[in-house]
Amino acid sequence: MTLDYNHRSGIAERINAAVDAALEAERAETPQRDYLGGSRLGHPCERALQFEFAGAPKDEGGDFTGQSLRIFAIGHQLEDLAIRWLRAAGLDLYTRKGNRPDGAQFGFKVAGGRIRGHVDGIIADAPAALGLRTPALWECKTMNARNWRDTVARGVSVAKPVYAAQIALYQAYMEGTVPGISAAPALFTAINKDTAELHHELVPFDADLAQRMSDRGVRILQATDAGELLPRIARNPDFFECRFCPWSERCWSLPA
Repeated sequence: MTLDYNHRSGIAERINAAVDAALEAERAETPQRDYLGGSRLGHPCERALQFEFAGAPKDEGGDFTGQSLRIFAIGHQLEDLAIRWLRAAGLDLYTRKGNRPDGAQFGFKVAGGRIRGHVDGIIADAPAALGLRTPALWECKTMNARNWRDTVARGVSVAKPVYAAQIALYQAYMEGTVPGISAAPALFTAINKDTAELHHELVPFDADLAQRMSDRGVRILQATDAGELLPRIARNPDFFECRFCPWSERCWSLPA
């Protein structure tokens, strides 16, 4: 009787709708970024990045849903757990200045503050048995089981080039704040959200990739300032990236 009553009463749907509405309202009140995020510069489409930087309105239905926002929140909580686990394993991991919960995040600003990034952490020291060189950048991502297995099998640079671009750019730009951070391979941690399995991978600094991403950021800023549209990634809107782009309709209604 209880299961039948719950089904007929629609309690789950009502509560979920209220939760999602609250999350979406909270998101709507969040100030929009006025800079290019370093974590995004590896995205394959420069025009999409240009729309994002310029704050172009998204297509109908293109904003994050309550479910998407819940997924993001879970990822942040899992990252906090990973920090605890790595510190318990003996890593001297700094995630905020002074390692205080209220401390500012480590990060960088370039191009007059119009390109910025915030790192997940910096490893200052680690047990010799782990074979880590320090200081080292630490970046953490959460993934579903399929993406996690692909990353384990092929490595982050091949399976997740957006993350590899982020790592390279952060190693380059953090060098001024943390001398030597680009000399040591970054530690990339991937958490399987379905099984809690952990993947750790050392990522050597790719100076060429960092330069390409830096040049891309400058190109996006210059084109936007000049009122010029950068090229699309594809020749038709059926391309995979375009079908999932929140600016697809806007993009394909504009000149090539």
